[in-house]
Amino acid sequence: MYEEVTGSLMQSYNICKRQVWLMAHQIIPDQEHPYIEMGRLIDDISYDRDRKKLNFENVVIDLVRNDNGNLLVGEVKKSSKAEKSAKMQLLFYLYKLKQNGIVAKGQLFFPEERKKVDVYLTSESEAEVTNAIKDIIDIIHRDKAPSFEKIPYCKNCGYKEFCLS
Repeated sequence: MYEEVTGSLMQSYNICKRQVWLMAHQIIPDQEHPYIEMGRLIDDISYDRDRKKLNFENVVIDLVRNDNGNLLVGEVKKSSKAEKSAKMQLLFYLYKLKQNGIVAKGQLFFPEERKKVDVYLTSESEAEVTNAIKDIIDIIHRDKAPSFEKIPYCKNCGYKEFCLS
């Protein structure tokens, strides 16, 4: 049943539960929103030498590289402002790989800040991921979206017009 959960939903879960429901119900954010376009551009032009956009089940990994004989999977983000949500997204990817017998290390990349953050799937983070998966599935199966709550992320959100109108 957790096939319904994607990396994007995991990232959104740690920012806005309403966004999770909207995305899961195919309500697409404004694709021309400047922050969405900028994120796409940064992802496209960063880390050219790495294998990019590896599709695996319901996961799309931004980049894959060999790190001294070990598999490294990376997630590229515009900024570290939502680092916790990006970390959970990457932990979800590492969890999915582990479920399929693949052990990997993760790394968050923030090219505009020239910052990298190592991410490891530990027993504690694995428990956090499995709990989040269960909660996301619960949110997805609700009849209607969670109530709107204004948070700092709202001002740059692609769903802003949807939620505030």
